[in-house]
Formats: sequence, C-alpha cells, structure tokens
Amino acid sequence: MLRRRRSLTALTCGAAGVVLAATCAAVAPADDPGDEGDLAGKSAQQISDDALHALLGAKSLRLRTETSTDATKLDLTLDRAGNCTGNISKGEQGRVDLIKRGKDVWLKPDAAYWKSQLPGDEGSTAARNYQDRYLHGTTDDTFLQSLATACDLTAFQKSVAPPSPAPQEPSSPSVTLTKGHPTTHEGTRVLPIIKKARDATQTVYVAIKGKHYPLKLTTKVDDETSTVLLSDYDHPVVTHTPPPGQTSDISVLESGLQAA
Repeated sequence: MLRRRRSLTALTCGAAGVVLAATCAAVAPADDPGDEGDLAGKSAQQISDDALHALLGAKSLRLRTETSTDATKLDLTLDRAGNCTGNISKGEQGRVDLIKRGKDVWLKPDAAYWKSQLPGDEGSTAARNYQDRYLHGTTDDTFLQSLATACDLTAFQKSVAPPSPAPQEPSSPSVTLTKGHPTTHEGTRVLPIIKKARDATQTVYVAIKGKHYPLKLTTKVDDETSTVLLSDYDHPVVTHTPPPGQTSDISVLESGLQAA
C-alpha cells in the first residue's frame, strides 16, 4: 500500500513540478497567417507579461503535461474552488481517473495500474474486485490530500506568479526574450515567445486573437524536454460524480492492505 501511495503521489507531484517549472513564461492566439495582430507593436516582454496576467485571471482551465524524463502525463480540468476531473497516466504502468468536488475525491485505477503497484496476485485481485469502480474518500485521508494541490487552480496560479525581486538584486544579462514567427496550435493562431537562460530554452505560444492566453509552453534543458498545454479557459469543471453504486470506500481497501 505504501508503494501505491508513494507512486501515485510521485505521479501527481511530478506532473505538478513540470507545470511549476514551466509556467515562468506565457502564451497567446491569432487568425491571419504570418500576422501578429495587435501583438505586433508589443515587445516580447510585454506579450509575456500579458499572457501571464491572462493566466492568473482564469477561473478554470484544462491542463495537460508531459515530459521526456518519464511516461507520466497529466490531463486535468480544474478551477479555483479546488474541483477537478481528468486523469493521471504513467504509460504501461497504468492510468488513474480522478474526480474531485470540494473535499470528496474519487479515483479509478485501471487494471494495468493495480498490477504495476501491488505485488503478485494482489494486483490482479484488486483489478478484478475494483473493475469499473471508483475508490471514494475525502481529503481528510492523507493519501487523497496529496492530490488536492494538483486539483487547485488557485495554488497553481500562485506558484506561477513571479516572486518579487530582492532589493538591489541585479538582473541576469544571460536571459533573453524574443518573438518567434506566428504559427498554429490546435487550430488557433499563436505567437511564440522564446526565453533563453543559460542551458534552458522555454517557448510560450500566446493566442494572437482575443484574450492573449498562454496555450502551450515547451521547455528544453540539455536533452530533456517538457510540454504544458493550457486550454478551455473559464469553462466550468464537469459537476457529475459517480453514484454510490459505482464506488467503494477507500478506507476499506487501505485497511485490507495494511492487514495483509
């Protein structure tokens, strides 16, 4: 059980870490091929600041992450009230569907996840016993509480806001911020803003038309890469939750595993 707790917590925190490291820059959309729209008269720094401001003002959004360092992927729609729905995937080691409303949390690991986290027949038995069922509990459970930060848009927004500079702190001359050429991301015209600092390169793709939301952020450090996709700004999180007949109390599972 401890192995399962550590693994899912690492999955969540690892994905969150990708986001926190990546969102120091920002993104926006456009319609005219090769045209920067009203971003044409702005500097790369101004566009980056506008995109960050738009991100910090969002009441909800969809967040997707992936990195070259492992198979972990995050796909969550979350809001400022701490509600979310989506999934955490770890490739061949399985996937966990996740729903959170207030303090209530529902998890549905697939068979591959159960088998990768529990030894021998325990994984196969759990996969069979909890097939198509959600485990339900609240954030009073330490394990489920570990998921709460990943589901909290307010916490995410605070984490990406730049810290106040220390008094008399010199700016780094090794950091550059430049505009790229307009391109298309998932059907939306965007303007890349490229930030280079030492061995790291971050590119934020900012929507050209309408509100200048950041829609995609890629980060490359040496040979390692990460991608963060942001979409569905201010779309409400789905309120549907699993009915009692499709759920099992997570405390029963935890007690059984501790007794085994």
